[in-house]
Amino acid sequence: MQRHDPDLRPMLVTWEATRACALACRHCRAEAVPFRDPRELSAAEARGLMDEAASFGKPGVIFIITGGDCFERPDLAELAAYGSGLGLHVALSPSGTDKLTKAALAELQDAGVNVISLSLDGATAATHDAFRGIEKTFDRTIAGWRAARELGMRVQINSVVARHNVHELPDIAALVRDNGAMTWSGFLLVPTGRGVDLGSLDAREVEDVLNAFYDMGEAVPVRTTEGHHFRRVSLQRHVLAGRGVTGEAMIETMHLGTLYRDLRERIVELGLDHGERRRRPPITVSSGNGFMFVSHVGDVTPSGFLEASAGNVRESSLTEIYRTSEIFTGVRDPELLEGKCGVCEYKRVCGGSRARAYNSTGNLYAEEPLCAYEPGSFPYAEDARELLRAPVRPGRSARG
Repeated sequence: MQRHDPDLRPMLVTWEATRACALACRHCRAEAVPFRDPRELSAAEARGLMDEAASFGKPGVIFIITGGDCFERPDLAELAAYGSGLGLHVALSPSGTDKLTKAALAELQDAGVNVISLSLDGATAATHDAFRGIEKTFDRTIAGWRAARELGMRVQINSVVARHNVHELPDIAALVRDNGAMTWSGFLLVPTGRGVDLGSLDAREVEDVLNAFYDMGEAVPVRTTEGHHFRRVSLQRHVLAGRGVTGEAMIETMHLGTLYRDLRERIVELGLDHGERRRRPPITVSSGNGFMFVSHVGDVTPSGFLEASAGNVRESSLTEIYRTSEIFTGVRDPELLEGKCGVCEYKRVCGGSRARAYNSTGNLYAEEPLCAYEPGSFPYAEDARELLRAPVRPGRSARG
């Protein structure tokens, strides 16, 4: 669970500084374009946004500057320094372009940035570059990754999970293990932007992938983005391991299929099925629940993938939007969930992707479309319930 009450403050605030980007990624949420939008938040407005983010209190929130490509903002270093001076933990999410240089990273490090996230969507240049739409993107990303590490920066690697690369996931994980990263996050596609027409996996295949992620948890620091049911899988696998249910018995209990077996075989080949890492339970941060997104024109949504605006920072207070808007308070209330999510015993720690549910159905509270789990079907229910028991958060009623 989050350390602070997510009804009162987010853990992360992400600001889309611009939609300008030199790449043409097939899945782009922002549908990025080559040139900056004249409606973008100005430098003064961006500083005001950071002031608002700082008003959530101490410790400072993690303030992520993304895009498009945040390097397309010439005032990036100046703004990063301003945010750091306010006590915000400023992080960057740049694109793998020729602007991603060691010198540029060093300048930002001097401005107080010590964390960046980079996207790696294939284990080879052929796969990654085809997905990103520009040649040499893979090489630039790897070079930027290594430069950041040489500077002592912490790096998160993000990987889209889709049909074009699903069988390469273990090989991407091997790159993460060999090059070093703070976190490796697998992003389960949400139908938005240019990603609407991409080949998403089905619910059963997603279950296979999430279990493969769990298998690699002692070798690489794996987590998911918009794959909130990884928390449920992690709890169930922890219970099964404690009961000695492994191998074929585990596969049958979790109802895993051919994709899992294929991924597992490659995981073992690469030595990713074991390691010295201590598995970290996935934290309960999701759209509007410890997380908020501010677009390049100031619209505030629970995440960059959930296209339902709760207000605009040019007109409303960031803290007021987060704490009181119907959209934000709604996505934080598990009692509003419908369908399978509404009756699932794991809804307090999972809740499904509200972005995927909303973009697929138009209903913010619909069930997670890519979850194959049938509520109540896990055979060791009491063991799981014991793990789920936790103190009620400050300011929360017992209904949560």
